[in-house]
Amino acid sequence: MSTHHEISMTAGERTVTAPSPTLAGIHVRWMIRRDMPEVLTIEREAFEFPWLDEDFTRCLRQRNCIGMVAEYADSVVAFMIYELHRSRLHVLNFAVLRSHRRLGIGTHMLRKLSAKLAPERRNRIALEVRETNLAAQLFFRASGFRATSVLKDFYQDTTEDAYLMEFWPESQDVSVPRRLAG
Repeated sequence: MSTHHEISMTAGERTVTAPSPTLAGIHVRWMIRRDMPEVLTIEREAFEFPWLDEDFTRCLRQRNCIGMVAEYADSVVAFMIYELHRSRLHVLNFAVLRSHRRLGIGTHMLRKLSAKLAPERRNRIALEVRETNLAAQLFFRASGFRATSVLKDFYQDTTEDAYLMEFWPESQDVSVPRRLAG
């Protein structure tokens, strides 16, 4: 299993054949085993080097690893895998079905995740994004994340670097390190 995964976003045009979901029709809930076929379909569509069923199973069996999905019309249209750490939540894998991108579903899921933060415990969200994944970088920046460092040769499948991006709630006054300047 690749322990490091990028977040999938594309800047391409969406093609929705069914009526576009409204956020009122989106239900975010814990991931269950029955969701895996749809999650794997989204994963294969989103990533050049997708996780396998075994990768998800191994990750989700860990005590601190949690999966959630967004459902629309009884279909899974997005998923997120994250880890609970002492001082942060760490997003490992996050993707939205291509036909449902740019509809606010990813933002809705991030809001649900950020609602789990607490100043005295887990006070930030961290994730890595491939240096070539500009759409994901822009999405997370628009969602309040900031690149805080470059992780050289981060991925096992390529020699590509990643940006460590972090989100702190507005109530916290956190300055972004200048490690990216140059």
